[in-house]
Amino acid sequence: MSGSQRQLTQCFLAEPSDVNFGGKVHGGQVMRWIDQCGYAAAVGWSGRYSVTVAVGGIRFVTPIRIGDLVSVEAVLIHTGSTSMHFAVDVRARDPRQDADQARLCTHCVIVFVAVDGDGKPAAVPSWTPDSEEDLRLSEYALKVMELSKGIESTIARYHAASA
Repeated sequence: MSGSQRQLTQCFLAEPSDVNFGGKVHGGQVMRWIDQCGYAAAVGWSGRYSVTVAVGGIRFVTPIRIGDLVSVEAVLIHTGSTSMHFAVDVRARDPRQDADQARLCTHCVIVFVAVDGDGKPAAVPSWTPDSEEDLRLSEYALKVMELSKGIESTIARYHAASA
């Protein structure tokens, strides 16, 4: 049922094929996991096929090693009329350790838009913050969006000047 799944966690095992020449998991692989988890969370919330439209504020905090158990958690923090914003935390740990020993490796906000059968934006169930933490996260989503718009306008000015 759409509008009921606000949070989703997926787990992966960091494999040798996921690493770069430095022996740590590729940032691109981490971004792939983020996108997969975010997609599943967006479909779970909206009940519709959804597409990624933006990733903001991505921070690679600590590296992920081969053999680490990686958890990617997406939590809905803001909705627009057709968009869903998720805070995503990527944590990793040695599988022999307790879950509470997982270290934060990456964080970002990812935005999806639900689409109909013709690929046009479709309405999503609204979400309203109901706690101080939820309100803080919703405000955070809006700030990340604002920063992204600033980056877009800077890029547009750069392209216009070089044309």
